[in-house]
Amino acid sequence: HHYETFKLFGNDTFPVHLDHGRAFGRCGHDEMSILAPLYQCCIIRHSTLSMLLTYHSGPVPLSAALNRSLSSDPIKPVLTNQHLEAVDRRVGLVLQVARECLDSAEIPQNVIFIRDELYSNVKPGQPVDDGHYFS
Repeated sequence: HHYETFKLFGNDTFPVHLDHGRAFGRCGHDEMSILAPLYQCCIIRHSTLSMLLTYHSGPVPLSAALNRSLSSDPIKPVLTNQHLEAVDRRVGLVLQVARECLDSAEIPQNVIFIRDELYSNVKPGQPVDDGHYFS
């Protein structure tokens, strides 16, 4: 896996995580390094956290929603039960990291952005990506 950014937006961009589906290949291994943006920066949008909590504690787990979505795929079953169980386990791991961020934060509002429009990936004094960082 790796990430890319879009230079078209200048410094007002975002990382896009690409794993090419390989995460589904090892259902018994949870690669924690892919959560580095979360546990290093400790920033999560309220809408993202809310969706994760809904899938974790709500009536329909992410595995069931994913399985239902993939049920009409011509190559079904796309994921085995072990892979679907891993998806739910990983939702819990993401929430655990978010909890650790909240527990260590002096100001919880600096971790969870209540309104998505308040989120900015540009920090004060951050250098502008003029295309040389990722070229």
